[in-house]
Amino acid sequence: MAPKMVSVANHPNVELITYAEVKNVEGYIGNFEVTIEKKPRYVDENVCTGCGACAAVCPIEVPNEFDLGLGTRKAIYVPFAQAVPLVYTIDMDHCIRCGLCEKACGPGAIRYDQKPEEIKLKVGTIICAVGYDEFDATLKEEYGYGVYDNVITTLELERMINPAGPTGGHEIRPSDGKHPHRVVFIQCVGSRDAKVGKHYCSRICCMFALKNAQLIKQHDPSTEVYICYMDIRAFGKGYEEYYRRAQEQFGVKFIRGRPACIMEDPETKNLIVRVEDTLLGEIVEIEADLVVLSAGLSPRPDNPKLAKMLGLELSPDGFFKELHPKLAPVNTKVDGIAIAGVAQGPKDIPDTVAQAKGAASAVSIPMAQGQFKIEMIRAVVDEDVCGGCQVCAKMCPYNAITYVEKDGHLVAQVNDVACKGCGSCAGACPSGAMQLRYYRDEQIISFIDGVLEAHQKLES
Repeated sequence: MAPKMVSVANHPNVELITYAEVKNVEGYIGNFEVTIEKKPRYVDENVCTGCGACAAVCPIEVPNEFDLGLGTRKAIYVPFAQAVPLVYTIDMDHCIRCGLCEKACGPGAIRYDQKPEEIKLKVGTIICAVGYDEFDATLKEEYGYGVYDNVITTLELERMINPAGPTGGHEIRPSDGKHPHRVVFIQCVGSRDAKVGKHYCSRICCMFALKNAQLIKQHDPSTEVYICYMDIRAFGKGYEEYYRRAQEQFGVKFIRGRPACIMEDPETKNLIVRVEDTLLGEIVEIEADLVVLSAGLSPRPDNPKLAKMLGLELSPDGFFKELHPKLAPVNTKVDGIAIAGVAQGPKDIPDTVAQAKGAASAVSIPMAQGQFKIEMIRAVVDEDVCGGCQVCAKMCPYNAITYVEKDGHLVAQVNDVACKGCGSCAGACPSGAMQLRYYRDEQIISFIDGVLEAHQKLES
């Protein structure tokens, strides 16, 4: 990913705004105004060269979030060596203001007085690609995550196996730092589990476990690797062959069953995994040095806030809802806003890349055309009748209604581009001032009268 990130950062038409948070979004397709809060790094991005001299002299070490707490970082840090931009950030929650980083910084990039900066952007379209959070494995208490030292998640194992990770590419037991000789993977932790409210399949966990299992066997062929699964879902191109290779070439052992519990030997810190092999109809106990939980994908907890800001809807599972699951999988109910990646739902890398390209195409078409066609069925306001009660704005799911003052009182005003003609406002309006074009009350009543009159004539 590093070369891709660098090429994006160097592209003349791309502006990166990092270490920032979207605070508000207003407007409609072709005329969105996005308010962004750029957080203070306390380091001048234009001056910092990323040399690392400041971190070398910093006396404070704290757990590294990028390494999921398996490694440490300094109070002034970059998340990882290939970060883009390669600019250091001071963690003021742990900084002791000793001033050593300022003295060590040759270019003089340290800015202790830096403040948050508000940025307002005018954009034509938006792509929402906010990703996911790993399922909180502590919710599955029977597996002892967070209680037993040698129970970890797949992402933690991924950081261990990575050559640039905290263990230099070697999988270890967190309890004693020794190499594990028997590893058990447990699948569907936080996926397809009604008890924790996750009914969906996370789609990546099976292949993720197969990849890591093969890497463990490559590092040490004598290591015994077990995978406890409900169903192996190898659905992609070449995935079934990859699954078979894990069995036949690497000797990974598969047990069809979801473990009931994990117990720890307090002296050796080894783990006893108790599982029913449903294919054999037997209860199996495996003494493992390391247990890896294949934690599923969960929607980000701030999705509801962002959805309200953008005027989007969420699916029952908490991910962003697409306009149509088959015909418009990257579009949303708001014109000009598309979704991509795991923000829309769990998916693997090839599907994420494909959807990202689809979303980029979807939003670039109206921008290239320079115009956008809308339907004429839109809400209209009778300003002589409107009392400015603001009921209609509360009912509008598209944030299409605002208010202006006319003749000393508020009057509703409808944005024809943002409005979708759903009729929620017209149905809620207590005075009848809000109507749908082509579906006004008198038109509908006349239509009903015509149908009844025709019916009476036919009967007579």
